[in-house]
Amino acid sequence: MASGHSNQIFISFTFLLIALGAYLVHGQGTRVGFYSTTCPTAESIVRSTVQTHFRSNPTIAPGLLRMLFHDCFVQGCDASILIDGSNTEKTAGPNLLLRGYEVITDAKTKLEAACPGIVSCADILALAARDSVVLTNGPSWVVPTGRRDGRVSLASDTANLPGFTDSIAVQKQKFSALGLNTQDLVALVGGHTIGTSACQFFSYRMYNYTKVGNGVVDPSINPAFLPQLRALCPQNGDGTKRIAMDTGSPNKFDTSYFANLRSGRGILESDQMLWTDASTKTFVQRFLGAGLNFNLEFGKSMVKMSNIGVKTGNAGEIRKVCSVIN
Repeated sequence: MASGHSNQIFISFTFLLIALGAYLVHGQGTRVGFYSTTCPTAESIVRSTVQTHFRSNPTIAPGLLRMLFHDCFVQGCDASILIDGSNTEKTAGPNLLLRGYEVITDAKTKLEAACPGIVSCADILALAARDSVVLTNGPSWVVPTGRRDGRVSLASDTANLPGFTDSIAVQKQKFSALGLNTQDLVALVGGHTIGTSACQFFSYRMYNYTKVGNGVVDPSINPAFLPQLRALCPQNGDGTKRIAMDTGSPNKFDTSYFANLRSGRGILESDQMLWTDASTKTFVQRFLGAGLNFNLEFGKSMVKMSNIGVKTGNAGEIRKVCSVIN
């Protein structure tokens, strides 16, 4: 009897380990409600902080969404983008125009007062990005938490961030390397439905698209849209001037961005390519009403992205101040 009972315990324990292993692989060690007992007000504190800042400065919504994207694509979602110092990620070219750091700092200060040493900066950023989308009339989704903060932040690691001139093949390779498929790519880039870009990142399309010839206009730009675009960004004008990436409804999270691509009104070259390449065009079409709910799929892809390379358990740390390693 004792032997049979021991075998039963062993078998049960083995199944438990298998189930746990499967869960960790699927969720990368994060789970919904991670702070339900250790800091039950964590999510509401982050939400109210984002709301407060959004009321005085709505640009923090796209800023926080983009910040999470840039964090997750480098060293995984570990808040390495927040670390101050020379040659850290935030000093790299692609990150110089990121905004919203003060929101994370504010939320962290409040959380340290309520639950010292419990909530990671990485989780604050993941939650803040979700709350930002909600404030722009976008979808909500359940955010698994339990990430820990990284201790490494190097500007040199940002080379693999998607760029505004990347071909679809290059974009797909960069996303695929992190476990994201083509649908994820189109859904996540669809986050450009809110936010702006500086003229310096797309003016060449209007005045000197050298892929076709010197002084030539990018043929993927709708000719009827060109005068409006040139008025916004005059040749040899202020390259830092910011233009909405969704000219249909710049402050509202919706599918207008995809409709712009369909009509040749994409702002960034890498965005317009989503329509001109057949492998991504099909997803743009489906998000525009042919079989895929953009809000739903965006939330799914965000959960997937926010689990890239997360540090859990004993890895990393819980920073006391988000901009400084303990």
